[in-house]
Amino acid sequence: MRPGLRVISVGKLRDMFVREFCDDYVQRLTHLVTKLECLELADEPTPDGIADLEEDSIRLKEGQRILAKVGERDYVVACDLDGKQLTSPEFAQHIMDAVTFRTASTFTLIIGGSLGLHRSVLERADFRWCFGKLTLPHALARVVALEQFYRALKIIRGEAYHK
Repeated sequence: MRPGLRVISVGKLRDMFVREFCDDYVQRLTHLVTKLECLELADEPTPDGIADLEEDSIRLKEGQRILAKVGERDYVVACDLDGKQLTSPEFAQHIMDAVTFRTASTFTLIIGGSLGLHRSVLERADFRWCFGKLTLPHALARVVALEQFYRALKIIRGEAYHK
């Protein structure tokens, strides 16, 4: 099984060390997927103390940019604090089920901006995934997402990385 993977994230990686971690997992994943695309979308300026309505407007703008990059037939996994928490083997099984039962060939993993994802993105998602109840910086969430996808593919292949 060699799916395609698209990672869409709002905001740029600014820290050199985080970028190196991401680049390492991207390099590892290139041998396990048919195609790999990492897209960094611009985040909207978010001043402190803005009203809820303004926050929703920011999420909407970011969400529109995200959805413009999602393929019609993609299996979309949205990182969301209200999503489902899975162990690494459970996530691997989820990927296998999506490929087997939904004929998913491209997985699109979405990491929102500092305010989270707009409801339109969450509604488009086939699965809402939560790494845990901790709040992670978005750059670190990208590293975790790439690492867990890599780990899941290694589990699926029966290789020992996940132990």
